[in-house]
Amino acid sequence: MATADNLIQVIDLKKYYNHGAIKALDGITVDIRKGDVMVVIGPSGSGKSTFLRSLNLMEMPTGGAILFDEVDITKKKVRNEAGKMVKLDIDKHRQKMGMVFQHFNLFPHMTILGNMTLAPIQVKHMPKAEAEEKARKLLDRVGLADRADAYPIQLSGGQKQRVAIVRALMMEPEVMLFDEPTSALDPEMVGEVLDVMKELAQEGMTMVVVTHEMGFAREVGNRVLFMADGRLLEQGTPADIFEHPQHPRLKDFLSKVL
Repeated sequence: MATADNLIQVIDLKKYYNHGAIKALDGITVDIRKGDVMVVIGPSGSGKSTFLRSLNLMEMPTGGAILFDEVDITKKKVRNEAGKMVKLDIDKHRQKMGMVFQHFNLFPHMTILGNMTLAPIQVKHMPKAEAEEKARKLLDRVGLADRADAYPIQLSGGQKQRVAIVRALMMEPEVMLFDEPTSALDPEMVGEVLDVMKELAQEGMTMVVVTHEMGFAREVGNRVLFMADGRLLEQGTPADIFEHPQHPRLKDFLSKVL
């Protein structure tokens, strides 16, 4: 249902492969409100990452709609303010969505500062001095002010992922998408990344997080989605999902992971 605080509306989203033989997403409908910290859980192969990657069209849906700021970004053409049909500028919408991947995706030949300032300078045409000042402030915020001139190979996995998060923040996104951001990290580095994400949540950043970290889902999320077999089987508050699960698949999943 459309309300003023809905940032993204996902309506009957489908992603099929092999002419429909594989249903990676099979009719997902959910609203993401401003300020939500929506945590998506479920077994491997349930469609969680496909759902997340569909939100910024890294995966092109087979069917359904994704309304972002009231614009259906799955359409090739949209109506502009003058009422005229124009080509959808998907890159413009992607700029409003920060994406953090499992494997950091930093450019190895560029310094940390270079990695962080590349998109703001090239895409937003931010002056280099302004971009570098902003990048240094963000690095300081995540405890990495002294690593601005280092290269990714010189950083630990946890440090790289913190850089990946603040690199996404450089573009001042409306929503942050996290695709299993801690699953490639050594256990002792997970906490330092989750702490940054908790801080973002406390500041009101809208976040959609695919994760296996049930503690984070319980403590930081305000809404939890449970997916299995490409379908959204249950959603609710952390208390609803973890303390009063209804669907047999969810009960079975929780019995294995908690």
